Amino acid sequence: MSEERKTLEQRHQMTDLERLRHSAAHVLATAMLRIWPEAQFAAGPPVETGFYYDVELPHRVSPEDFERIEAEMKAEIKANHVFERVPLSRDAALEMARSGALGALGPRPEASKFKLDIIQGIPEGEEITIYRNGDFTDLCAGPHVMRTGNIGAFKLTSVASAYYKGDERNPQLQRIYGTAFKNKTEMEAYFTMLEEAKKRDHRKIGKEMELFTFDDDVGPGLPLWLPNGTVLIEELEKLAKETEFAGGYDRVRTPHLARESLYITSGHLPYYAESMFPPMELPGLTNPETYYLKAMNCPHHHKLFAAVPRSYRDLPLRLAEYGTCYRYEQSGELFGLMRVRSMQMNDAHIYCTEDQFEAEFNAVNQMYLKYFQIFGIDKYLMRFSTHDPAKLGQKFVDQPELWVKTEEMVRGVLQRSGINFVEVPNEAAFYGPKIDVQVWSAIGREFTIATNQVDFAVPRRFGLVYKTRENTEATPLCIHRAPLGTHERFIGFLIEHYAGNFPLWLAPQQVRILPIGDEEPLLEYARAILAELRGAGIRAGIDAGTDKINGKVLRAEEQKVHTMLVLGRRDLDAGAVSVRVHGKGNLGAKPRAEVIQDIIEAARTRRA
Repeated sequence: MSEERKTLEQRHQMTDLERLRHSAAHVLATAMLRIWPEAQFAAGPPVETGFYYDVELPHRVSPEDFERIEAEMKAEIKANHVFERVPLSRDAALEMARSGALGALGPRPEASKFKLDIIQGIPEGEEITIYRNGDFTDLCAGPHVMRTGNIGAFKLTSVASAYYKGDERNPQLQRIYGTAFKNKTEMEAYFTMLEEAKKRDHRKIGKEMELFTFDDDVGPGLPLWLPNGTVLIEELEKLAKETEFAGGYDRVRTPHLARESLYITSGHLPYYAESMFPPMELPGLTNPETYYLKAMNCPHHHKLFAAVPRSYRDLPLRLAEYGTCYRYEQSGELFGLMRVRSMQMNDAHIYCTEDQFEAEFNAVNQMYLKYFQIFGIDKYLMRFSTHDPAKLGQKFVDQPELWVKTEEMVRGVLQRSGINFVEVPNEAAFYGPKIDVQVWSAIGREFTIATNQVDFAVPRRFGLVYKTRENTEATPLCIHRAPLGTHERFIGFLIEHYAGNFPLWLAPQQVRILPIGDEEPLLEYARAILAELRGAGIRAGIDAGTDKINGKVLRAEEQKVHTMLVLGRRDLDAGAVSVRVHGKGNLGAKPRAEVIQDIIEAARTRRA
């Protein structure tokens, strides 16, 4: 999947930290050229976790080279060179690239081939600039910090392979990653967080807790959910169904594939084809038929809206489904549960009038906030993505008036509701503005978990209409929403957020009863408690093994069982249980009925 070039407007909206990291990428290139003058540089942007620069170089860079590169970077920072911005004509930029002087310390025998290609891709009429720091000159739209000395703490982190512009038909380059912060304290805190993140890696914990697995015969990116992981799925679905029922949603079901014509009508074909699985050609009676695996639920839901004559009295109509979708992610982009090819989405589509839009959109946002509270998500941000008028008819549906109108509606709802959001141009869906929901885990790691989209275009393509009060036909607005995202990504987030130590209501193993010994009266007491708990829907079990109680407790702790009920002779005689909670230790002996009732109530209310 090719990488999209950022617009000048997007670049000018860089944060101070992004400017610092962008400048650090230029310092990285400066340092590498002092060691390897023949290096050919492509692009070096800031990214979420730092920065990188793609380079073509005969020498294979390894972490063993980082100390040498960092020493040269420190020298460039100490030199405190000004980042000088120089506008120039297209012809002048092309001449510099042909002379090898871009992404270089000066002219070279070989042309700056990647810079030459980048210049040719800059739209006519867009200003072209270069930036200089000391001897280094680079094709760059900026922005940067004032001087190299303004770069605080930095560190190179890794090296990987990457195709030029993200296209596997292009040359494979070396991507040198690093990070930079305003000061050493912030950088140390970041690396401390990374160390904690390694311990919380959802792939590692998922294996230890037997939540999910992948299998080569099934295929990459296609997760298999083990019983413990299926508990998480079913609890999340139960939460979603209860919440949506209270919100007036109707549940629907749709198949996993559809004819090509459905996606042509929706506009997903041909624009979304590279993200879909290849078509299936099925022999027909006259002409062969083409089918696709479902990559999104919305076209199917539009057909459900159209299946019945609709009136304004039917609106808003809220159709919800935990629908399974299939997307052909590139193999190099697959990552545990975070990037998969099969996903179960907490999807719904709300069909409403313009007058109903604000209340419906706000209700969806309130649903997000409710979920954040349940899962202990204290920090979040909604990225409000708008269109680029210059790309109407290309990247965005060519209906300028509706773009302006719907963006103003979304912006107004966000402002009036006081929700924390930022506005990002040129990142809307092709059919309308969208909101990407970013959250931070307990250790401060950022995740994008869900999306909210306004669709004013596709309902028209499907001919969706309802009868107004005046008995005329009108097309509804459609809100696409998925507050819990996909099971795969959201559970991946929750595993890392909780480090596998799920709250009682979500824990795969909620209660384990641990008898001290194997005397029949004690085991009978344990079985009676088990029956009471399981009768109330609590996931409980007994460890009736003959090993000592310390071994049973250790085993339960390692398996992250939420609550352990230790039963000894004194507990039996007193009608009590000794309570131990994972991560909290021994809470002492309490009356049996009180403990059981508290467990049932904690699970029912989804107590944190």
